[in-house]
Amino acid sequence: MRFLTCLLCCTALAQVPADRLRDANKEPGNWMSYSRDWTGQRYSPLTQINTTNAANLKVKWAFQMPDPGNQVSPIVVDGVMYLSGPNSATALDATTGRRLWQWKRPLPADYRSVGFGHTNRGPAVLGDAIYITTLDCYLVALDLKTGSERWATKVDDYKLGYSLTVAPLAIPGKILLGTSGGEAGIRGFVDAYDAKTGKRAWRFHTVPGPGEKGNETWSGDAWKTGGGSTWVTGAYDPALKLVYWGVGNPGPLFNGDNRAGDNLYTCSLVALDGETGELRWHFQFTPHDTHDWDSAHVPVLLDAQVNGKSRKLVVNANRNGFYYVLDRITGEFLSGKPYVKQTWAKGLNDKGRPIRIPDMDPTEKGVVVWPNLNGATVWFSPSYSPQTGLFYVAAREIGAEYFKLKAEYKPGMLLAGGGEHPLPADDTWGAIRALDVTTGKMQWEFKLHSPAWAGVLSTAGDLVFSGSDEGNFYALNAKSGKLLWDFQTGSGISANPISFALEGRQYIAISADRVLYVFGL
Repeated sequence: MRFLTCLLCCTALAQVPADRLRDANKEPGNWMSYSRDWTGQRYSPLTQINTTNAANLKVKWAFQMPDPGNQVSPIVVDGVMYLSGPNSATALDATTGRRLWQWKRPLPADYRSVGFGHTNRGPAVLGDAIYITTLDCYLVALDLKTGSERWATKVDDYKLGYSLTVAPLAIPGKILLGTSGGEAGIRGFVDAYDAKTGKRAWRFHTVPGPGEKGNETWSGDAWKTGGGSTWVTGAYDPALKLVYWGVGNPGPLFNGDNRAGDNLYTCSLVALDGETGELRWHFQFTPHDTHDWDSAHVPVLLDAQVNGKSRKLVVNANRNGFYYVLDRITGEFLSGKPYVKQTWAKGLNDKGRPIRIPDMDPTEKGVVVWPNLNGATVWFSPSYSPQTGLFYVAAREIGAEYFKLKAEYKPGMLLAGGGEHPLPADDTWGAIRALDVTTGKMQWEFKLHSPAWAGVLSTAGDLVFSGSDEGNFYALNAKSGKLLWDFQTGSGISANPISFALEGRQYIAISADRVLYVFGL
């Protein structure tokens, strides 16, 4: 039985039409989408907190969340902060942290997660509703003002390994989402639902079936358990009416013997028609992946000069160790280069396809490869600052010994076909790296003791915020990488920072395990 706790009536306007999401830069004090706006840039135009005063940041309030390991990216609209957790949602007064309402959905007793923890990365808002995804595979619409449940739509069957941990993406009239469960041999998809009724508008299968373009890249019936999960939020270009979404690994993860071929559209970026879900183009980063190098990243959209010509771009720092620049209208590969140590490819050809080094696939004996299965970077967000022209990414310098085993599909169970053995800890470290957005050339780096699990926020105050696995939340100079401030949260950080403003005051927020911290001057 679902239940709702309402402690205080919300005084928000409780209306977020699509034009407010489209024009997010007109409301820099709000954070109305997962990445603030549809571009995926995770950039705040606010300037009050800047390089001259960041050292003065203090905790203004903190909120204790019920679930550990929280990865939520909050939404802030008109003075109210909206949080989500695994099968829960909460509204807070963004000035004080006082709880306004809370909603929970019980998790079925037989639910099991395969290859991921109990987490949720954030809600979406559109109109007068907030949208939550649940571990037991429902999309739920709640009243933005009261938290009362409007409708709940079943997306798929959790007993087969499907689960929802993604922050939905709201576009005009629709709520988009992707599924977790690629480790369980699911068949992945990107879905769109009518925002008012919850009725499914379209579904794009990331693993094509017989008669669909791309099915020829799978041998036999391998497509039926092909993976291709879509568990990280996409981006949207309203002018092109295109949705951009990253696609995860094929299955089995480490044994590709029975799935000969490139295995489209796994480890790819797909551009979909926002109205119909029709595939406009795709780009595959890692054909026939055998290292669990998901391409489940937030695509970053921007316009920039490339070779003297203005281009509409989508850029991606990929889990496989390469940074890519693509034309977002056509999917044309423009440039790419490594941004971490990688030992599996000599480089990329003129189409962006990797030039593989022989004998780097997992074997029964084991083979050492960089990066490891959690990649050069993982799900957490990068950031792009149009002010500096730099792309900021939390990079992971870490390899592993990959090994292969036999794989047998059982519904709802792990379909790995192998795994990895870690290398000595002394060989691993991390960094925040600033890359030239059109070339991928590193401009500076801030080294970390261990590979990062936290995302990056850049601001017009020439700051970059991120967190460490040791619990430090910190601010860097966006132009130089110089450390300006840090705060020990007491727990490892595996979430994305945001910034918002209330009554002329700018704030920075980050989740660290069970605690959401809000900082200000």
